[in-house]
Amino acid sequence: MLALGMSGAAGAAAGKFSASNPFYAPSTLPFQAPPFDRIKDGDYQPAIEAGMRRQRAQMRAIAANPAAPTFQNTFVAMERSGRLLQRSLAAFRGVGGADTDPALQKAKAALAPQLAAHENAIYLNRRLFARVAALYRKRAALHLDPESLRLVEVVYRKFVHSGAQLAAPRRTELQRLNVEISTLSNAFEEKLLAATKNGALRTTRLRALAGLGKAAIAAAAQAAASEHLPGYLLALQNTTQQPALASLSDRQTRRALFENSWNRAERGDGNDTRHTIARIAQLRARRAQLLGYPNYAAWKLEDQMAKTPQAAFDFLDQLIPLATRTAERERAAIQALAGKRRPGLRLAPWDWNYYGGKLREAKFALDERQIRPYFLLSNVLKNGVFYAAHELYGISFRERKDIPVYQPDVRVFEVFDGDGKPLALFYCDYFKRDNKNGGAWMSEFVGQSKLLGTLPVVYNVANFTKPAAGEPALIGFDDVTTMFHEFGHALNGMFSDAEYPTLSGTATARDFVEFPSQFNEHWALYPAVFDHYARDYRSGAPMPAALAAKLVAARNFNEGYDLTELLAAAELDMQWHSLPAGLPLQDPDKFEARALRKAHLALAEVPPRYRSTYFSHIWSNGYAAGYYSYLWTEMLADDGFQWFADHGGLTRANGDRFRRMILSRGNTEDLAKMYRAWRGREPSVAAMMKYRGLSDAQESK
Repeated sequence: MLALGMSGAAGAAAGKFSASNPFYAPSTLPFQAPPFDRIKDGDYQPAIEAGMRRQRAQMRAIAANPAAPTFQNTFVAMERSGRLLQRSLAAFRGVGGADTDPALQKAKAALAPQLAAHENAIYLNRRLFARVAALYRKRAALHLDPESLRLVEVVYRKFVHSGAQLAAPRRTELQRLNVEISTLSNAFEEKLLAATKNGALRTTRLRALAGLGKAAIAAAAQAAASEHLPGYLLALQNTTQQPALASLSDRQTRRALFENSWNRAERGDGNDTRHTIARIAQLRARRAQLLGYPNYAAWKLEDQMAKTPQAAFDFLDQLIPLATRTAERERAAIQALAGKRRPGLRLAPWDWNYYGGKLREAKFALDERQIRPYFLLSNVLKNGVFYAAHELYGISFRERKDIPVYQPDVRVFEVFDGDGKPLALFYCDYFKRDNKNGGAWMSEFVGQSKLLGTLPVVYNVANFTKPAAGEPALIGFDDVTTMFHEFGHALNGMFSDAEYPTLSGTATARDFVEFPSQFNEHWALYPAVFDHYARDYRSGAPMPAALAAKLVAARNFNEGYDLTELLAAAELDMQWHSLPAGLPLQDPDKFEARALRKAHLALAEVPPRYRSTYFSHIWSNGYAAGYYSYLWTEMLADDGFQWFADHGGLTRANGDRFRRMILSRGNTEDLAKMYRAWRGREPSVAAMMKYRGLSDAQESK
């Protein structure tokens, strides 16, 4: 781990903010990249606190301006505010999510309520809102360009959505709720990080890992050694099912690993999250009630593409019968094979991926171990992810060794536009660490804005297993897809061409923001791209056509399971956030069981992709009442890729049109209109069913 300086209790809050703090002035590095070689743990909190104070003063000055409100002295002035806070908070959140330590966690706990109060101070400022509202009411007479008009509408709605119109007593309660929810969300994240680390499977028996390849066993041994433990360690990823379950032949080991995952945050210890999430749900329902909504989902979805919880439920309801019927057929086939191999075995959740893998091998003659040598991580990145982006958009990449990073495994690339001009910086941090949040994500250290003169500095983070020393970093095809997915988000940030930071890059609705990323996944199996990166790491030979054909043929295997576990998670999210105010604290286990039965998703062998108690998307990562968006945007992405397929596929003309009309636009126009203008019509689920291999099943209903 890269030493970031001070650690422990003294590190987080030590020192006052002064010119010696690396965040004091904008970074002098290319693209204003964070100077991680100078940043110590103790620098973050003073800078963020100073940034909050400075922005509040800026906002008070705007609110108190004796001049009549204008677009320039109100909206543009607000857009220019908060630069110190932005640069320090962006770096803090990036490192805090990917490479945390006790000092950073302490700082995060201290800052969470302060940041919530800071938001309150801005969006519940009645004088500031009066200026915003005055301009909103006469927006048609301002003769603004479309993007500026969009800014007026978006900012006004955010004030109203945040409670700016509430009377004083309710505004005071809302402020308290916001602070408590923020504090609890941070507590949940800390508990889950520790619970996930503690939930790793530890064993000293090599036989317990039978079925894993040599490289995976070596990585497990190295993981144990790094914790100063004997034997082997299989760390948990954020989802219910774990990758090793597809390979482990010892059923007792599979069950132990699954149960470690399933119960990670329900052990009755200090990392048990049940009370925390129940309280968050209760507080969110009350907040929605204060704001005049029947439940949190109704409040949250008002400015999303779906607009209402009912629209989201209706969308999910279209998919559930088809998904569960397909999963039942898959279960019967897997149970039959398992019963033959081990008479009397009754299929359990920890068996599905193992025997499912055996059925996949039998059906398609495809073994995961056959394909991994063709997916060397660095080659997938350069000759797959980067290559597809070059062919579509003309951009190119050059690795920078002179840009400081927060952890030695992080790589940095400068991105150049088709005309050779600098476009962005791209950081990638792919390997799993026990001090890294689970899953994969994209965010920004610097956002693009023509008003501020900033170019984007974006990053991708994942949790791939790091190979043992001297071993190649070979990944599975699911990991390949993750790389393409997260880079789709990165492209959305890199190509941003917005005037205002509020509307820039990925600052879109939750049920739109995953569209560019899921769309980009399609290029992973596109023949011209696949052939360019799927190369044997030892010889450089391309994957044999017969093996590639098997991979393509098998891509929709287990589709009923995959869709059902995703739908179950989406339903849990929507039902948690459809609770009305005034109910007692829910028992998460009982609530979850009821919710799955109500949605007809209570399949014993197909657990939700995320159990409520470790569902970080909805309790700490902004996807509350929004997890359905992964399926909603999959509809957009598949429908959008079908447009490419119908218009010549991987061409520069198609890529440039998509960049110009979608990827560069951020939130500068109505998102539904943006999609229709590019696609030529409303989206349809037909392509989604086609690419999931469910069209025939749907037609036979």
